[in-house]
Amino acid sequence: MTTTNNSTVAAPANATSWVVDLVLLGALWGASFLFMRIGAAEFGALPTAAVRVAIAALFLLPIALLRGQGPMLAKHWKTSCVVGVFNSGMPFALFCFALLTINSGLAAVLNATTPMFGALVAWAWFRERPNGSRLVGLVIGFAGVAMLASRSAGLHAGASGHAALWAVLACLGACLCYGISASATRRHLSGVPALTTATGSQIGATAFLALPAIWLWPAQMPSLRAWLALLALGIACTGVAYILFFRLIERAGPARALTVTFLVPVFALFYGAVFLNESITQWMLTCAVVIVCGVALSTGIVKLGPTRKAAT
Repeated sequence: MTTTNNSTVAAPANATSWVVDLVLLGALWGASFLFMRIGAAEFGALPTAAVRVAIAALFLLPIALLRGQGPMLAKHWKTSCVVGVFNSGMPFALFCFALLTINSGLAAVLNATTPMFGALVAWAWFRERPNGSRLVGLVIGFAGVAMLASRSAGLHAGASGHAALWAVLACLGACLCYGISASATRRHLSGVPALTTATGSQIGATAFLALPAIWLWPAQMPSLRAWLALLALGIACTGVAYILFFRLIERAGPARALTVTFLVPVFALFYGAVFLNESITQWMLTCAVVIVCGVALSTGIVKLGPTRKAAT
């Protein structure tokens, strides 16, 4: 089935399809910060995160079973559930906590540091020492975060600078969790179908957050608007987004899939400004550019210095 002629003819169509997937994924993950802020305002941080992963698990489980991945899910359920705590449970809760204080656009900009934390964790776990360009990128990226945290841009009305610091630390803690889960998946779930890992991780995150969410469930029933936000968050921004992300890795490779990190803040800032009347300051945009430059260097997407041509 895979001949040279067929692959050559299909290349342009495949290229177009993965670009569409990339933009759509950036739009969905950018919207997740909007929906998390709406939900957290009425549900609270932990219940919002719990409902999100529960809906995603209910959405993904039937798909995994219909595709015959039940035995694989049963075989790897312990590991995938533990990975889910770091991949979804903890970071979603931390971002929801942060969004009680800071705007969705600011949280999305901080989320762009995820690849940098991934590089740091891989350095510590797999001894993958970053080269000169990546080290420079790490320094630049974290300098951008420090710049962003040094001013009270992107705060909710009445929020203090002290609360903003905790919110920024929560976002960075979420990004660190993402980095840990990526290395854990690489070490313990290599070769496991992506849909199996995604489904098991959402089940594990749901189990992790269930009791705290029940304990902290709001006394007053949240509005229909908040419920609809969490429904969109669980199905579109988590379930569908996972499927798109893993399909993007398959079609375009992990390096190109990683560039979605640059699109998420753009969509999040746009959504926040249009639907939540969030202000976008020049300082936020400046720090976002610094952070994106740091991420591009630290992940190897951009390299410093002249490129060397291979000897022929």
